Amino acid sequence: MSRIDVRKTHKLFIGGAFPRSESGHSYPVHDAKGAFVANAALASRKDARDAVAAARKAFGGWAGRTAYNRGQVVYRIAEVMEDRKPQFVDAVTMSEGVGKAVAGRTVDAAIDRLVWYAGWADKYAQVVGGGNPVSGPFFNLSSPEPTGVVAVLAPQGSSLLGLVSVVAPVIVTGNTCVVAASADRPLPAVTVAEVLATSDVPGGVVNILTGSLDRTAPTLASHMDVNAVDLVGLAGDPQTAAALEEAAADNLKRVRRAPAAEPDWTQEPGLDSLTAFTETKTVWHPIGI
Repeated sequence: MSRIDVRKTHKLFIGGAFPRSESGHSYPVHDAKGAFVANAALASRKDARDAVAAARKAFGGWAGRTAYNRGQVVYRIAEVMEDRKPQFVDAVTMSEGVGKAVAGRTVDAAIDRLVWYAGWADKYAQVVGGGNPVSGPFFNLSSPEPTGVVAVLAPQGSSLLGLVSVVAPVIVTGNTCVVAASADRPLPAVTVAEVLATSDVPGGVVNILTGSLDRTAPTLASHMDVNAVDLVGLAGDPQTAAALEEAAADNLKRVRRAPAAEPDWTQEPGLDSLTAFTETKTVWHPIGI
């Protein structure tokens, strides 16, 4: 007797769990050739608010960990991705319409990118912070601290490497995030969610929403408990980016603006991505008195 395939409906990833959208809606996902692949949850505004609440709840514990430990956790994500590499290769192949060889190199680059950020976790503070020379009997020390809850609009084209490149620097510096995944290419993002759930990342540190950006992005940009918004994923869409920047101004969110064209994600990112969502705290302490 022939066996019937177990069809999979990909769900949201909120607070470390995999809920269906509260609306009960899903949408069909197609591969690069237009063939049906699976159904994915169609996130609603309520789902976006729930994800922000989960990210806020997780922020204190995650930001309070040592930078070294956060680096260990991010490295663990890379370890689990390495073990599941064939699944990611399939997801990238279907989503981006590339061959297995190209998809394999993309997955390798995404894993290497996680290792790169994990290595910087406990080092970047020494590069961007330190002791400041001042005139007077004082120590003057500056150090970066996480901003808080960050809404991340994932790149629409680079469904895995671009996704990893915008999420990793947010969490390795102690922030938590809500990610609006690529609507047309959500498979790598939902596969990453399964990796996060089976690694050492605490629930709520990363929350992933799938579906139309029209339903989630305005809610995230205007949400009063979101501290920053990363719009790099909207490269080439200045109209939408401008509208979200305007919505973010209500509570003075930090905004990482969308570039005119999508970045070359294969290039080394540099430290700007690490400092984009950190705030510098300067402490004065008297000496010699």
